[in-house]
Amino acid sequence: QLQLVESGGGLVQPGGSLRLSCAASGFTLDYAAIAWFRQAPGKEREGVSCISSSGGITNYADSVKGRFTISRDNAKNTVYLQMNSLKPEDTAVYYCAADIGRLKLCTVVTALRYPHWGQGTQVTISS
Repeated sequence: QLQLVESGGGLVQPGGSLRLSCAASGFTLDYAAIAWFRQAPGKEREGVSCISSSGGITNYADSVKGRFTISRDNAKNTVYLQMNSLKPEDTAVYYCAADIGRLKLCTVVTALRYPHWGQGTQVTISS
């Protein structure tokens, strides 16, 4: 059964760091593009970062470039989002999403590319 489970969210002060995890099951990461999206209260869902099925291509939203890093561990079938220099505007529920298939590129422009979603993890940046 295909499943994505996010973890690692929490409450952090501005300037702090968090690492989110997205554990995948029912498929292997080399057969899917994985993306992180976030949604703050009253706002539309926003693409944050993604990694292609080859692992060789990553994309980031301008708002997180230089602060967030996406990576994956094929042995653990898990994708990570390392978030540094966090700001209050990073507060949101963070979701990971998958587009299953071979030779998948990735995009953070639209959530419609990704049919499979996790349940989300809350990230709150506040002093």
